[in-house]
Amino acid sequence: MRTPPNERLTSDIAGTPKARKASEPERRCILSGETAPRETLVRLAVSPAGLVLPDAHEKAPGRGAWTGAPRAEFAAALASGKLKGALARAFKTGDLELPETLPQMVEDALTRVLLDRLGLEMRVGSLILGTQRIAEAARGGSVAMLLHANDASEDGRKKLDQAWRVGRDAEGSGERGLELPLDRSALSVALGRDNVVHLALADDAAVARVMKPLTRLMHYLGHDLPTAERRASVCAPDDELNETNERNEQ
Repeated sequence: MRTPPNERLTSDIAGTPKARKASEPERRCILSGETAPRETLVRLAVSPAGLVLPDAHEKAPGRGAWTGAPRAEFAAALASGKLKGALARAFKTGDLELPETLPQMVEDALTRVLLDRLGLEMRVGSLILGTQRIAEAARGGSVAMLLHANDASEDGRKKLDQAWRVGRDAEGSGERGLELPLDRSALSVALGRDNVVHLALADDAAVARVMKPLTRLMHYLGHDLPTAERRASVCAPDDELNETNERNEQ
């Protein structure tokens, strides 16, 4: 995507700036007008030809417009023309093309970012796979976050959840691993392993890196994160995250 003349790359369309911590960037949703943490919003960008596309990596040049609408509301806004009107006002042009499949394109893009993030964590050794390995690490207190595919068996979840609670000295708390909005097939293909049903993150830094794309995808799909997991989702400042991503991707 091309940057219009005299336009800065960081000129995202947002609300009136206000004092906030660097670790809590916010943007204004073009549909609701409400300001929310950036991790719960999706950035949309426009190609030189006027095609509106999701910018899940937040790296497309030029202006970006943000929306925090869950998929059902996003699709309804697209169908009614409300989304196009909001984008026309935001980008100050009515010469825009919105694909009918834009809601699915957004979901696919957000899913890919999450899967890519999990793949990077596996490459650097922060992701633990295999039921037995996860159980041993969990009981030893070496699991910062436990994740389950959405088609994992209840029995398998309970066993690992219990091991995780033991390792965290949280027996009796009812604390459970987080159910991903992905099934074992999607996880297995993305990670290049057979039958990936359960995953574990070994440290808090990995949790912060994964929670950013996971929070965004779950919010878009209309899934609420458990309170405990939301507390664990405090991400590092953007500069720190970007530096970590760049190191991992080299």
